[in-house]
Amino acid sequence: MSKANREYKNSVFKDLFGADEATALDLYNALTDSRFTVDDGLCFTTLENVLFMDRVNDISFTIGDKLIVLIEHQSTINKNMPLRALLYIARIYEKIIDNKSIYRKNLFKIPRPEFFVLYNGEDTCPDETVLRLSDAFNINIPDVKNPPVLDLELMVRVLNVNIGHNEKILEKCEYLQGYSVFVGKIREYRKLGQALEDAIKSAIKYCISKGILVDYLDKNGSEVCNMLLHEWKLEEAQQVWFEEGFEEGIEKGIEKGIEKERLKNAEQLLEMVRAMLLDGEPVEKIVRYTGRTADEVEDLRKQFVQ
Repeated sequence: MSKANREYKNSVFKDLFGADEATALDLYNALTDSRFTVDDGLCFTTLENVLFMDRVNDISFTIGDKLIVLIEHQSTINKNMPLRALLYIARIYEKIIDNKSIYRKNLFKIPRPEFFVLYNGEDTCPDETVLRLSDAFNINIPDVKNPPVLDLELMVRVLNVNIGHNEKILEKCEYLQGYSVFVGKIREYRKLGQALEDAIKSAIKYCISKGILVDYLDKNGSEVCNMLLHEWKLEEAQQVWFEEGFEEGIEKGIEKGIEKERLKNAEQLLEMVRAMLLDGEPVEKIVRYTGRTADEVEDLRKQFVQ
């Protein structure tokens, strides 16, 4: 695998919205119907090289001293997002606050956090749902007229940003609408039988011809193709192994009509190892999820990651 391909580890979503202040504000204003400008002082606080569940967060930023915004992009709904957001926000507060401040006698003001997940997967999802940290608590909260006060709660808004959903939000943010059209076209071309790489290239050509994300796609077309190939191949490999048998058990997968040979397919397994290596997954995790030995994974690392 070439060095160039190994460098494209960001997602297209993060590349679009996680580097430019004006674009990030445009997205946030569309999500919240706000009117912030760059003069309000946006500062990115996205965690880099700080891993939780083997990944960093997508985008986070402060707006002045008032808000901390965390935005995650997902193609599958992850009900553990409140817990992940809790750990993310704790690390971000550590990053932006002087540790000595918490020992002051007087109240120390901190930016108020807001949490969003932007969903553009293929499963049915309402325009908006709210995930709560309390849903993960081991002890059920009794359904009574006066429920106990929760000592800790965190809520994440999940917004469906596929075309046909949350149209008012998409109309307010040109890049988000363009991104949704772009991803939709990739899926459309794939359903027509195109290979993933061909579908991405066809979607790029379509969007440029229609004036969608023209500057970004025209300038970064090859990088976009590499990023999406990496993202989607890893997702597909994980979907096969997690949804069809690994997390729920191989036997449950077989009960659904999935052939045992498919789960053991050597080529598919090799692709998963490759994708996980290129994504920087630790050897221990690759061993756990693929059944390969540590020595085999190290040998494959030498082959794939040069």
